[in-house]
Amino acid sequence: MQFILQATGPSPDLAAIEQSIAALDPAVLLDVDATGQAVRISTVVTEDELLACLHRAGVQNGPRHLSRVPSQCCGGCGG
Repeated sequence: MQFILQATGPSPDLAAIEQSIAALDPAVLLDVDATGQAVRISTVVTEDELLACLHRAGVQNGPRHLSRVPSQCCGGCGG
């Protein structure tokens, strides 16, 4: 699944977010837009699990700033 986390204020700590999610999904991918205010998260964890990971990583407003986006998967990898 893909999610977009809209950051408010300073850019979120990507290393902390990645480490927290990687405990459940070692293949998690994160990237940030050019402004540093939107983080794309590609993971197999559920939305509830992701929110818990974000909270552990210090993201306080996760539920209000997290949106699920449609998959852009072509299916070529079998995933």
